[in-house]
Amino acid sequence: MSLREEREALEHEVLSPLACFADSSQGRAQPLEEDPIRTCFQRDRDRIIHCKAFRRLEGKTQVFLAPEGDHYRTRLTHTLEVSQVARTLARGLHLNEDLTEAIALGHDLGHTPFGHIGERALDDVLPGGFRHNEQSLRVVDTLENGGNGLNLTFEVRDGIRCHSGSDRPSTLEGQCVRYADRIAYLNHDLDDALRGNVLKPFELPADILRVLGKTHSERIATMVGDLIETSQGQSQVSMTPLVQSAMDGLREFMFEKVYHDSWRAAQEDRCHHIMHEMFAWYLEHPGEMPEEYLLICYREGTERGVCDFLSGMTDRYCIRTYCELFVPKGFSVM
Repeated sequence: MSLREEREALEHEVLSPLACFADSSQGRAQPLEEDPIRTCFQRDRDRIIHCKAFRRLEGKTQVFLAPEGDHYRTRLTHTLEVSQVARTLARGLHLNEDLTEAIALGHDLGHTPFGHIGERALDDVLPGGFRHNEQSLRVVDTLENGGNGLNLTFEVRDGIRCHSGSDRPSTLEGQCVRYADRIAYLNHDLDDALRGNVLKPFELPADILRVLGKTHSERIATMVGDLIETSQGQSQVSMTPLVQSAMDGLREFMFEKVYHDSWRAAQEDRCHHIMHEMFAWYLEHPGEMPEEYLLICYREGTERGVCDFLSGMTDRYCIRTYCELFVPKGFSVM
C-alpha cells in the first residue's frame, strides 16, 4: 500500500461521514496517474502554491492601497488567514482539511489590482461583467501553466467558484472556506482600519462587540466556535441566529464606515481611471500585451484577453505600466 493509499484509508477512519474523501473525488478534466505520496487534494494544494498567480497575491491590495506600513494585510496575507480559519473549522467538524486548504489557497487567485475597486472597474467594461471568484476559476482552468491550467479536481474548482456569490459550495469543506473568507476579512480589515486611524475604538458598535467579543482574537474565536458547535453532524455549515446576526451587523458597519466611506472616494476614482484607461489602450493595442494574452484575444476576443492581462497585474505593476503609457517623460540631452 502506497503512502497515498494509507492516507486515503485513514480518512475513512477519522473523518466525518459527511466529509469529502480523497478517494471519492469526482476527478479532473484531464485524468492523471495517481501520485504515490499525495492525495488528489494535497496535489491540488501544491499546484496552487507553486503557480504564478499565487505569488502575485503579495502585491495585490486587500483594503488599503499601497499602505505606508509593514503590517497592513495584502491579498496574500488575507489568503493565509482564510486558510488558517478554514482549516480550524474543518478540523473541528472532522472534515477533509487538505481539500479545505486547497480551496482556501486558491479562492482569490483571480482578484484584480486595487482589490474590489479594480473588480468593479473591470465589471464596468467587460461584456458580461467580471467577478473575481469566476476569474479565480479561470486562472486555474485556463490561464496558469502556459495556458493549460492546473487541472484541479472538481471539488477544489467548485469551492473556488462558490466561495462568494449566490451559489453554495457542493462540499462542507467549501462551505467552511466561504465562512472563513468572511470571518477573516471582517476581522483583519477592522484591525487594519483601527491601525490606520480610519476607525477609532469608541466608534465600534457596542451591541455587536457584546456578542462577538472586544478583541480581534475573541471575535474570531466566537465565530469559529459557534460554527463548529452549530454544524456538528449537519449537512450544511451554519451559525446560530444570534452570532450570524452579529456578524451581518459587523459587515454592514464595515461597509458603511470603511469599504464605502468618503476617505476612499478619491483613491477609488483614481483606480477606476487607471483601469478604464488601460483597458481602452490595450483594446486598441493588443499586440503590446504578452503573447499568452494575445492568443486569448484571438481565441476569445480582445476584451477577454485584455481583462485577463489587467486582472493579473499587481498594484505596483499596474501603476508603473500606467505611468509608462500615459505620463510624459522628461527630455534630457545625452
